[in-house]
Amino acid sequence: MAISLQQHPAVAQNDSTKTRHLLVLPVISRSIETGFSFGSVAAFTFRLSKQDTSSRTSNMQALVLYSTKKQLVTAINGSQYFHHEKYILNEQVSFSSFPDKFWGLGKNTQDQAEEPYKYNQYYIYLHLLRKLAPHFFIGTVFEKQKVWNISYVPGGAFDLQNVQGRQGYHVAGLGGSLTFDNRNNAFAPDKGFFGQLFVNHFDKFWASDFNYTNIVVDLRKYVTVSASQVLAFQVFSFNNTGHEVPIRSLASFGGANRMRGYYDGRYKDLNQLIFQTEYRFPVYRRFGAVLFGGTGSVGRNFADYAWNDLKYSYGAGIRFALDKKERLNMRVDYGIGQGTNNGFYLQLGEAF
Repeated sequence: MAISLQQHPAVAQNDSTKTRHLLVLPVISRSIETGFSFGSVAAFTFRLSKQDTSSRTSNMQALVLYSTKKQLVTAINGSQYFHHEKYILNEQVSFSSFPDKFWGLGKNTQDQAEEPYKYNQYYIYLHLLRKLAPHFFIGTVFEKQKVWNISYVPGGAFDLQNVQGRQGYHVAGLGGSLTFDNRNNAFAPDKGFFGQLFVNHFDKFWASDFNYTNIVVDLRKYVTVSASQVLAFQVFSFNNTGHEVPIRSLASFGGANRMRGYYDGRYKDLNQLIFQTEYRFPVYRRFGAVLFGGTGSVGRNFADYAWNDLKYSYGAGIRFALDKKERLNMRVDYGIGQGTNNGFYLQLGEAF
């Protein structure tokens, strides 16, 4: 997806005179995967109850984008916070028609091994959370994905490596989650911690073409240094058990939000582990800047992670506050990775 808004929106402001806010913008975005994309995005923030000032602000976002590489992305996503956050619902529904690239499986693929492929995909994600204690939630997760009209190079890496799902497929998964979130804002927090564990099982019992289990750990910490200067840290682990994992469900290294500078999917395998950090600081009025860096790798198992095989990326960017109250920023980043991997990003919302 060429443009993304983080879920778990901002802590509600104590402003009872205005509980709803709609921001509609024409969008020009850019990433390594899409080149320039053109379209529109609407971000709607609201409270489900005017009297419930302790709950965070609910939101919905909708976007339509078409890229210069003939890629179409449409998506609706959001988070709704019910009375006193006893329940939270996160959702995403998307469709994409996407010319893409594939370098093969594993951490040692070469830049010159690039092969083109295309696919159509729809994706449904529903996540219902129930509060157990302040800032702590247990959840139920449902995912559904269909990938079809896959076109790839016959006899190339897809066939040679027997990539699962290359003829098209459907998967459905049901699982659970544990979440701790005491951030003071989700678009651009300056303090707090976010931790989430997903375990989602895809099974032929509920009409999935493949059996496997996906386990995701996402840990983020935000520290205010001084005068609105923020250090942000993230550890992200994406893992699959089983060997029937289709192409679009594999760990995908790179992209606009993690390991900027690498094409999203430059490295693919069953598992991925990355660490990244950002230093965010104000510049002038609505303008700010960031410095960022990250390291990580992919592998078939944990034994594949080795210090001498870690990939790295680093870069810098500028920020412009579109909505100062909700801290919703337009970001421009340039990321540099190893070898020929580098790229420019124009996106809405922080990377993490």
